Amino acid sequence: MSTAPALYPCVIRHTRRAPVRHDGPPRNSWGGGAGHHPPDLPAWLRRWAGCRANDHFTGRAPSIRAALDGFLAERGIDLEGGRVLMLAHARVLGHVFNPLTLYWCHDAEGHPRCVVAEVHNTYGGRHAYLLHTDPAGRADVDKEFYVSPFYPVDGRYHMRLPAPRERLQLSLRLDRPGSPPFTATVHGTRRPATPGALLRLSLRHPWSTLAVSAAIRFHGIRLFLRGLPVQPRQVRHDPENAT
Repeated sequence: MSTAPALYPCVIRHTRRAPVRHDGPPRNSWGGGAGHHPPDLPAWLRRWAGCRANDHFTGRAPSIRAALDGFLAERGIDLEGGRVLMLAHARVLGHVFNPLTLYWCHDAEGHPRCVVAEVHNTYGGRHAYLLHTDPAGRADVDKEFYVSPFYPVDGRYHMRLPAPRERLQLSLRLDRPGSPPFTATVHGTRRPATPGALLRLSLRHPWSTLAVSAAIRFHGIRLFLRGLPVQPRQVRHDPENAT
């Protein structure tokens, strides 16, 4: 598995079957940083795109790796310096929104140990799930974090999160009692994270992360106007939400 930094221009699709049917239109986006370390960008390009430690976990660690190691240590896991493959949206023109950031964690001998799925909502909240995936990258976990205003914090996620290679193929299904599932998929193709490729994507999609958060809000308004009831937001006071 290559750990060189890469870019994954991708298409995101989601389907909601209850309480009203809604197929979200495919959204073009791109994720970056699939590598052990973020790419070392020239100074002139850093104003366009990059990754910051305060965009992840508690936002107080000196680096993303330090924040991840701290999260794992609290759960009794020590990677002993093993490599981590991270997939996230980069900060573009000063703005970032990462609905889902993934970390594929390995021990010092290169064996997979776990996957961490860090979720952000549009209210500024953060929460991370520790996943122990099977060889196909599948894992189940109870929902613990308020994401959509139309779903309460219940149900169970069924995720398929194989580590990205030449292709990125992720899927998520939320099952709730007595309700059809909500599904989401992400498909993309790897490109080397050269400064030229990053600049071209930034110029082609200069507001990519802003467009993602705007699209989420826009479709939320549409569903509200269709009569979908809003679920009360539960504010958690755990470390992941301390920003």
